[in-house]
Amino acid sequence: MKKLVGVLTAVAVVGAAACGSSTGSDDSGPIKIGSVHPTTGALAGVGGLMNDGAALAVADINAAGGISSMDGRQLELVSGDSQGKAEVGQSEAQRLIDEGAVSLIGTYQSDVTQNVASVAERSRVPLVIDVAVDDKILDQGYQYSFRMQPNASSMGTDGAKALAAIEEQTGQPIDRVSYLHIEGSFGDSVFDAFQAEAANQGISSVQEITYPATNFSDATTQVREAAVSNPDVIVATGYYPDGLLIARAVEQLNLNVKGVYGIANGAFDDSSFPSAAGAAGEGVLSANYHYDATSDRVTDIRSRFEAEYGRPMETAAMLSYQAVEVIAAGLNDGASSDPEDLRDAISGVSIEDPLLAFSGPIEFDETGQNKNATVIVMQVRDGAVAQVFPEEFATAAIEFPVGAGQ
Repeated sequence: MKKLVGVLTAVAVVGAAACGSSTGSDDSGPIKIGSVHPTTGALAGVGGLMNDGAALAVADINAAGGISSMDGRQLELVSGDSQGKAEVGQSEAQRLIDEGAVSLIGTYQSDVTQNVASVAERSRVPLVIDVAVDDKILDQGYQYSFRMQPNASSMGTDGAKALAAIEEQTGQPIDRVSYLHIEGSFGDSVFDAFQAEAANQGISSVQEITYPATNFSDATTQVREAAVSNPDVIVATGYYPDGLLIARAVEQLNLNVKGVYGIANGAFDDSSFPSAAGAAGEGVLSANYHYDATSDRVTDIRSRFEAEYGRPMETAAMLSYQAVEVIAAGLNDGASSDPEDLRDAISGVSIEDPLLAFSGPIEFDETGQNKNATVIVMQVRDGAVAQVFPEEFATAAIEFPVGAGQ
């Protein structure tokens, strides 16, 4: 199996950009990669970042000479807007394939990704999932879908293990947890895995509170319910808007808890969260996949992204960048832009320089799951997100308990 240390190294043979409008599977013209994300609607902020992350990767690979095994053929990003709706994402994926995309990336939301994965499978075009954790996506037995991040059950399991490790490291008992999560398969699957592993780790009580995926504008009722069991820690799984509401409600109700701990939470490790949450965000913990803040290559990419697009590059956008690198690695290894050949090549890639904080290369198992993906723990410290666990990725020491529980 060919080992890669970053796709940019693998494609560093300079070649001229091909011109023309032929489809990506032809042997001339640019190779088209389809990007499906919510670039309008409630999740347009993160969706736009992800599309920009993919665009930067395409530009970097082209600037480095394109696909070296194919005489420097260039890449072209073609974008679709899911609007945050599963049926729209499905139709956009089909449109991009019909227009010549030989591979897809996307889509941020698990329900949208479910539909896009089915289109990819039916069309025999590989999909590299940048963000979407639901186990069910790959449980279908699909052969054309690959995921770089950890899945929902592993995030729930690893989140429970990390919480137990925090207990051991700090000497602060964690016996009771109240767990708030968004309704639907995403929240359910993370919670179920956490609950099972929490029992193994000696956490005696896990109270479940759910909230709706739409029309959720105030978390006070749910947080007040979470406080009834007098928890040591409040755990939250969901997207950015609801995570922000939960953090604010915990502060407003002045709960006596040792900490707020996100698992697969779209808010707590976002660089905009500390300023948006203010005092409510300080000390909040988050077990999630995250870009590797200790990596010089990540620092360079993030710096250039912000200079180009005027916004910080969040983890989701870094995953979109790496998804394009995975496709480029497959193109380079297989020396073919035929989608079925590309699928076979992607299944065997080994990228030694992952942009996320986990040990080991990006390699896919027989289900299409990255075998080495896992979570790390972050914490809001002095108005910024720091990596605090495990030690090999830590940029600051953990503080626990935090907030009213100190």
